[in-house]
Amino acid sequence: MKWAEITIQTSHEATEAVANIFHDLGASGVVIEDPELINSYKRSGTWEYCDLPDESDTDVVTVKAYLPVDDLLDDKLKRFEQRVDELASHNLDKGRGDINWREVKEEDWATAWKDYFHPALVGDRIVIKPSWEDYQPGEKEIVIELDPGMAFGTGTHHTTQLCIRSLEEYVKPGDVVFDVGTGSGILAIAAAKLGANEVYAVDFDALAVTVANENILKNAAQDVVTVAQGDLLSKVDGKADLIVANIIADIIIKMLNEVPLRLKPGGIFIASGIIAERVSDVTAAMLTLHLDIEKVMEQGGWAAIVARQGGV
Repeated sequence: MKWAEITIQTSHEATEAVANIFHDLGASGVVIEDPELINSYKRSGTWEYCDLPDESDTDVVTVKAYLPVDDLLDDKLKRFEQRVDELASHNLDKGRGDINWREVKEEDWATAWKDYFHPALVGDRIVIKPSWEDYQPGEKEIVIELDPGMAFGTGTHHTTQLCIRSLEEYVKPGDVVFDVGTGSGILAIAAAKLGANEVYAVDFDALAVTVANENILKNAAQDVVTVAQGDLLSKVDGKADLIVANIIADIIIKMLNEVPLRLKPGGIFIASGIIAERVSDVTAAMLTLHLDIEKVMEQGGWAAIVARQGGV
Protein backbone atom coordinates (compact mmCIF):
# COMPACT_ATOMS: atom_id res chain seq x y z
CA MET A 1 0.00 0.00 0.00
CA LYS A 2 1.18 3.53 -0.76
CA TRP A 3 0.92 6.37 1.72
CA ALA A 4 1.24 10.13 1.60
CA GLU A 5 3.67 11.50 4.18
CA ILE A 6 2.36 15.00 4.90
CA THR A 7 4.77 17.39 6.62
CA ILE A 8 4.16 20.85 8.04
CA GLN A 9 6.62 23.20 9.71
CA THR A 10 4.75 25.00 12.44
CA SER A 11 5.16 26.67 15.84
CA HIS A 12 5.22 25.13 19.32
CA GLU A 13 1.90 26.76 20.19
CA ALA A 14 0.13 25.37 17.10
CA THR A 15 1.47 21.81 17.40
CA GLU A 16 -1.53 20.43 19.28
CA ALA A 17 -4.02 22.05 16.90
CA VAL A 18 -2.17 20.72 13.84
CA ALA A 19 -2.14 17.22 15.35
CA ASN A 20 -5.89 17.50 15.93
CA ILE A 21 -6.46 18.52 12.29
CA PHE A 22 -4.51 15.46 11.12
CA HIS A 23 -6.60 13.31 13.46
CA ASP A 24 -9.84 14.70 12.04
CA LEU A 25 -8.65 13.89 8.52
CA GLY A 26 -8.19 10.24 9.47
CA ALA A 27 -4.49 10.00 10.28
CA SER A 28 -3.70 7.12 12.64
CA GLY A 29 -1.18 9.21 14.56
CA VAL A 30 1.35 11.98 14.21
CA VAL A 31 5.12 12.24 14.41
CA ILE A 32 6.30 15.39 16.18
CA GLU A 33 9.91 16.39 15.56
CA ASP A 34 10.62 18.95 18.26
CA PRO A 35 14.19 20.32 17.96
CA GLU A 36 14.19 21.43 21.59
CA LEU A 37 13.39 17.88 22.66
CA ILE A 38 16.07 16.36 20.42
CA ASN A 39 18.74 18.74 21.74
CA SER A 40 17.75 18.15 25.36
CA TYR A 41 18.03 14.39 24.95
CA LYS A 42 21.42 14.58 23.23
CA ARG A 43 22.82 16.76 26.03
CA SER A 44 21.25 14.88 28.96
CA GLY A 45 22.95 11.59 28.19
CA THR A 46 19.69 9.63 28.22
CA TRP A 47 20.46 8.42 24.72
CA GLU A 48 23.32 5.97 24.99
CA TYR A 49 24.46 6.70 21.45
CA CYS A 50 23.22 9.24 18.96
CA ASP A 51 24.90 10.75 15.91
CA LEU A 52 22.18 13.32 15.16
CA PRO A 53 23.56 16.86 14.80
CA ASP A 54 22.45 19.65 17.15
CA GLU A 55 19.32 21.44 15.98
CA SER A 56 19.90 25.16 15.57
CA ASP A 57 16.40 26.40 14.70
CA THR A 58 14.43 25.43 17.81
CA ASP A 59 11.41 27.60 17.03
CA VAL A 60 10.19 25.34 14.22
CA VAL A 61 8.37 22.09 15.02
CA THR A 62 7.86 19.57 12.23
CA VAL A 63 4.64 17.55 12.40
CA LYS A 64 4.13 14.57 10.10
CA ALA A 65 1.18 12.31 9.46
CA TYR A 66 0.34 9.59 6.98
CA LEU A 67 -2.77 9.24 4.84
CA PRO A 68 -3.51 6.61 2.20
CA VAL A 69 -2.94 7.58 -1.42
CA ASP A 70 -6.46 7.30 -2.80
CA ASP A 71 -9.19 9.32 -4.49
CA LEU A 72 -9.82 11.31 -1.29
CA LEU A 73 -6.25 12.51 -0.82
CA ASP A 74 -6.46 15.73 -2.86
CA ASP A 75 -9.56 16.85 -0.99
CA LYS A 76 -7.95 16.06 2.37
CA LEU A 77 -4.83 18.05 1.48
CA LYS A 78 -6.95 21.07 0.54
CA ARG A 79 -8.93 20.80 3.78
CA PHE A 80 -5.73 20.49 5.78
CA GLU A 81 -4.27 23.65 4.24
CA GLN A 82 -7.54 25.54 4.77
CA ARG A 83 -7.78 24.57 8.45
CA VAL A 84 -4.14 25.45 9.08
CA ASP A 85 -4.80 28.90 7.63
CA GLU A 86 -7.79 29.24 9.97
CA LEU A 87 -5.60 28.80 13.06
CA ALA A 88 -5.05 32.56 13.12
CA SER A 89 -8.74 33.03 13.93
CA HIS A 90 -8.10 31.02 17.12
CA ASN A 91 -5.15 33.25 18.04
CA LEU A 92 -2.65 30.54 17.11
CA ASP A 93 0.46 31.34 15.11
CA LYS A 94 0.91 28.63 12.48
CA GLY A 95 4.60 29.55 12.17
CA ARG A 96 6.12 28.96 8.78
CA GLY A 97 3.13 26.89 7.77
CA ASP A 98 5.10 25.19 4.97
CA ILE A 99 3.21 22.07 3.86
CA ASN A 100 4.78 19.32 1.76
CA TRP A 101 3.93 15.76 0.96
CA ARG A 102 5.57 12.79 -0.67
CA GLU A 103 4.55 9.27 -1.51
CA VAL A 104 6.14 6.53 0.60
CA LYS A 105 5.88 2.76 0.67
CA GLU A 106 4.49 1.15 3.79
CA GLU A 107 7.80 -0.53 4.65
CA ASP A 108 9.65 2.82 4.43
CA TRP A 109 7.17 4.43 6.82
CA ALA A 110 7.41 1.52 9.25
CA THR A 111 11.20 1.84 9.66
CA ALA A 112 12.06 5.52 9.10
CA TRP A 113 11.67 6.50 12.77
CA LYS A 114 14.30 3.98 13.96
CA ASP A 115 17.13 6.48 13.42
CA TYR A 116 15.60 8.63 16.16
CA PHE A 117 14.84 5.90 18.72
CA HIS A 118 17.49 4.84 21.27
CA PRO A 119 17.35 3.61 24.91
CA ALA A 120 16.18 6.48 27.11
CA LEU A 121 15.44 7.01 30.80
CA VAL A 122 12.03 8.71 30.62
CA GLY A 123 11.10 8.74 34.32
CA ASP A 124 12.97 8.21 37.54
CA ARG A 125 13.02 4.44 36.99
CA ILE A 126 11.52 3.57 33.62
CA VAL A 127 13.78 3.08 30.60
CA ILE A 128 12.35 2.70 27.09
CA LYS A 129 14.46 0.39 24.94
CA PRO A 130 13.94 -0.53 21.27
CA SER A 131 14.22 -4.26 20.66
CA TRP A 132 17.15 -3.93 18.26
CA GLU A 133 19.46 -2.26 20.80
CA ASP A 134 21.19 -3.65 23.92
CA TYR A 135 20.87 -2.03 27.33
CA GLN A 136 22.12 -3.01 30.78
CA PRO A 137 19.63 -1.67 33.34
CA GLY A 138 20.58 -0.20 36.69
CA GLU A 139 19.52 -1.83 39.94
CA LYS A 140 16.16 -0.03 40.30
CA GLU A 141 15.42 0.59 36.62
CA ILE A 142 12.37 -0.89 34.90
CA VAL A 143 12.93 -1.59 31.20
CA ILE A 144 10.12 -1.45 28.67
CA GLU A 145 11.03 -2.95 25.32
CA LEU A 146 9.12 -1.06 22.68
CA ASP A 147 8.66 -1.17 18.93
CA PRO A 148 6.09 1.52 18.13
CA GLY A 149 5.83 0.56 14.47
CA MET A 150 3.22 2.79 12.87
CA ALA A 151 1.57 3.71 16.18
CA PHE A 152 2.47 6.94 17.94
CA GLY A 153 4.45 6.62 21.15
CA THR A 154 8.17 5.99 21.64
CA GLY A 155 8.19 7.51 25.10
CA THR A 156 10.54 10.35 24.22
CA HIS A 157 7.96 13.09 23.76
CA HIS A 158 7.40 15.52 26.65
CA THR A 159 3.78 14.43 27.10
CA THR A 160 4.65 10.76 27.49
CA GLN A 161 7.47 11.52 29.90
CA LEU A 162 5.12 13.55 32.08
CA CYS A 163 2.64 10.66 32.13
CA ILE A 164 5.29 8.10 33.02
CA ARG A 165 6.62 10.20 35.89
CA SER A 166 3.07 10.55 37.18
CA LEU A 167 2.47 6.80 36.88
CA GLU A 168 5.65 6.16 38.85
CA GLU A 169 4.27 8.35 41.62
CA TYR A 170 0.63 7.29 41.71
CA VAL A 171 0.31 3.65 40.59
CA LYS A 172 0.00 1.35 43.60
CA PRO A 173 0.27 -2.45 43.71
CA GLY A 174 -3.10 -4.00 42.90
CA ASP A 175 -4.53 -0.94 41.11
CA VAL A 176 -7.00 -1.03 38.24
CA VAL A 177 -5.83 1.35 35.50
CA PHE A 178 -7.54 2.63 32.33
CA ASP A 179 -5.23 3.89 29.54
CA VAL A 180 -7.20 6.00 27.06
CA GLY A 181 -5.58 6.46 23.64
CA THR A 182 -2.94 3.83 24.30
CA GLY A 183 -1.04 4.19 20.99
CA SER A 184 1.96 1.88 21.22
CA GLY A 185 0.81 0.64 24.63
CA ILE A 186 3.69 2.27 26.49
CA LEU A 187 1.66 3.70 29.39
CA ALA A 188 -0.35 0.51 29.87
CA ILE A 189 2.85 -1.53 30.01
CA ALA A 190 4.42 0.98 32.42
CA ALA A 191 1.40 0.72 34.74
CA ALA A 192 1.64 -3.08 34.68
CA LYS A 193 5.36 -3.07 35.44
CA LEU A 194 4.75 -0.61 38.30
CA GLY A 195 2.43 -3.10 39.99
CA ALA A 196 -1.08 -2.53 38.63
CA ASN A 197 -3.21 -5.65 38.85
CA GLU A 198 -5.49 -4.92 35.87
CA VAL A 199 -4.88 -2.50 33.01
CA TYR A 200 -7.45 -1.81 30.30
CA ALA A 201 -6.07 0.04 27.27
CA VAL A 202 -8.22 1.57 24.54
CA ASP A 203 -7.46 3.18 21.20
CA PHE A 204 -9.72 4.30 18.39
CA ASP A 205 -7.23 3.13 15.75
CA ALA A 206 -7.12 -0.58 14.86
CA LEU A 207 -3.44 -0.37 13.91
CA ALA A 208 -2.56 1.02 17.34
CA VAL A 209 -4.41 -1.89 18.97
CA THR A 210 -2.35 -4.35 16.94
CA VAL A 211 0.95 -2.65 17.77
CA ALA A 212 0.02 -2.30 21.46
CA ASN A 213 -0.77 -6.01 21.69
CA GLU A 214 2.57 -6.87 20.11
CA ASN A 215 4.42 -4.68 22.61
CA ILE A 216 2.43 -6.10 25.53
CA LEU A 217 3.49 -9.63 24.54
CA LYS A 218 7.08 -8.47 24.10
CA ASN A 219 7.03 -7.24 27.72
CA ALA A 220 5.20 -10.30 29.08
CA ALA A 221 2.36 -8.08 30.32
CA GLN A 222 -0.49 -9.94 28.63
CA ASP A 223 -1.81 -11.34 31.92
CA VAL A 224 -2.33 -7.79 33.23
CA VAL A 225 -3.09 -5.63 30.16
CA THR A 226 -6.15 -5.98 27.93
CA VAL A 227 -6.42 -3.86 24.76
CA ALA A 228 -9.62 -2.96 22.94
CA GLN A 229 -10.55 -0.80 19.97
CA GLY A 230 -12.99 1.91 20.94
CA ASP A 231 -13.72 5.57 21.47
CA LEU A 232 -12.34 6.96 24.74
CA LEU A 233 -13.94 5.16 27.74
CA SER A 234 -16.65 3.37 25.74
CA LYS A 235 -14.95 -0.04 25.80
CA VAL A 236 -14.04 -0.30 29.48
CA ASP A 237 -16.31 -1.47 32.27
CA GLY A 238 -16.35 -0.73 35.97
CA LYS A 239 -14.25 1.82 37.81
CA ALA A 240 -10.52 2.44 37.96
CA ASP A 241 -8.11 3.53 40.66
CA LEU A 242 -6.34 5.56 37.99
CA ILE A 243 -7.17 6.78 34.48
CA VAL A 244 -4.44 8.12 32.20
CA ALA A 245 -5.11 9.90 28.90
CA ASN A 246 -2.26 11.21 26.77
CA ILE A 247 -4.25 12.77 23.94
CA ILE A 248 -5.04 16.47 23.33
CA ALA A 249 -6.84 19.16 25.30
CA ASP A 250 -10.09 19.21 23.29
CA ILE A 251 -10.56 15.45 23.50
CA ILE A 252 -9.71 15.44 27.22
CA ILE A 253 -12.39 18.07 27.79
CA LYS A 254 -14.81 16.01 25.69
CA MET A 255 -14.30 12.91 27.85
CA LEU A 256 -14.31 14.70 31.22
CA ASN A 257 -18.01 14.25 31.94
CA GLU A 258 -17.50 10.49 32.10
CA VAL A 259 -14.24 10.49 34.10
CA PRO A 260 -15.75 11.02 37.60
CA LEU A 261 -18.22 8.20 36.90
CA ARG A 262 -15.38 5.81 36.04
CA LEU A 263 -13.10 6.58 38.99
CA LYS A 264 -13.23 4.95 42.41
CA PRO A 265 -13.46 7.30 45.41
CA GLY A 266 -10.18 9.18 45.64
CA GLY A 267 -9.16 7.91 42.20
CA ILE A 268 -6.55 9.68 40.09
CA PHE A 269 -6.92 11.12 36.59
CA ILE A 270 -3.72 11.93 34.68
CA ALA A 271 -4.32 14.07 31.59
CA SER A 272 -1.49 14.93 29.21
CA GLY A 273 -0.95 16.02 25.61
CA ILE A 274 -1.96 19.54 26.59
CA ILE A 275 -0.09 22.59 25.34
CA ALA A 276 0.71 25.01 28.16
CA GLU A 277 -1.70 27.63 26.80
CA ARG A 278 -4.66 25.24 27.23
CA VAL A 279 -4.02 24.25 30.86
CA SER A 280 -6.51 26.77 32.24
CA ASP A 281 -9.25 25.46 29.91
CA VAL A 282 -8.74 21.87 31.06
CA THR A 283 -8.40 22.65 34.78
CA ALA A 284 -11.54 24.81 34.69
CA ALA A 285 -13.49 21.95 33.14
CA MET A 286 -12.13 19.54 35.75
CA LEU A 287 -13.10 21.77 38.65
CA THR A 288 -16.71 22.02 37.47
CA LEU A 289 -16.88 18.22 37.77
CA HIS A 290 -15.43 18.21 41.30
CA LEU A 291 -12.08 16.85 40.22
CA ASP A 292 -9.52 18.34 42.59
CA ILE A 293 -6.28 19.47 40.92
CA GLU A 294 -3.31 17.84 42.67
CA LYS A 295 -0.55 19.15 40.44
CA VAL A 296 0.24 20.62 37.04
CA MET A 297 3.58 19.74 35.45
CA GLU A 298 5.07 21.46 32.42
CA GLN A 299 7.92 20.49 30.14
CA GLY A 300 8.92 21.85 26.75
CA GLY A 301 5.70 23.84 26.31
CA TRP A 302 3.50 20.83 27.17
CA ALA A 303 1.62 20.05 30.36
CA ALA A 304 0.17 17.17 32.34
CA ILE A 305 -2.52 17.60 34.97
CA VAL A 306 -3.04 15.23 37.87
CA ALA A 307 -6.53 15.42 39.41
CA ARG A 308 -8.23 13.42 42.13
CA GLN A 309 -11.86 12.37 42.43
CA GLY A 310 -13.34 14.90 44.87
CA GLY A 311 -15.53 14.41 47.88
CA VAL A 312 -13.28 12.02 49.81
